[in-house]
Amino acid sequence: MDILKERILKDGRVAKGGVLKVDNFLNHQIDVKLYNEMGKEFKKLFDDVKVDRILTIEASGIGIACVAAQYFDVPVVFAKKAKSKNIDGEVYTSTVESFTYGKSYDITVSKKFILENENVLIIDDFLANGKASLGLIDIVKKAGANVAGVGIAIEKGFQDGGKTLKEMGINLHSLAVIKSMDDEGNIQFED
Repeated sequence: MDILKERILKDGRVAKGGVLKVDNFLNHQIDVKLYNEMGKEFKKLFDDVKVDRILTIEASGIGIACVAAQYFDVPVVFAKKAKSKNIDGEVYTSTVESFTYGKSYDITVSKKFILENENVLIIDDFLANGKASLGLIDIVKKAGANVAGVGIAIEKGFQDGGKTLKEMGINLHSLAVIKSMDDEGNIQFED
């Protein structure tokens, strides 16, 4: 998706530790027009797939998932990273290791929001090592639902997440796949 790639080159920056900072338009301050174009693109990429709901993880995935959900006309459910008093009843849980934060945490989704045999599309902002996506896939499978696919805004193609998901047979579509980036700020995309 050229508009996203152009924005990454213009406003993104590479921080120490292999972190791509896109907080000024994607995951802290939000460019809603860009999100809208991303939502349209996800609908095109997954148009041949039945989707009953979209699943994401808090917090950065929520905005992208909500905009995309308008085009699919389905609800969005997000996995919570912290225990919450407002989740009542039984929950699905999975443990996720965060590349960005360098720690593991349990994610939870109320069982009433993912139903057996539903087709669930997972949407998230980043794919690095794939741990968040794998945690969400685990929850979908625990619910007896089907993974309709995984849609990612930015994939770090030089890390193993995309390869792992594809080897699992997951229908993966990333809007921008970074082939390489370095500490000098040079970013190259896959074709």
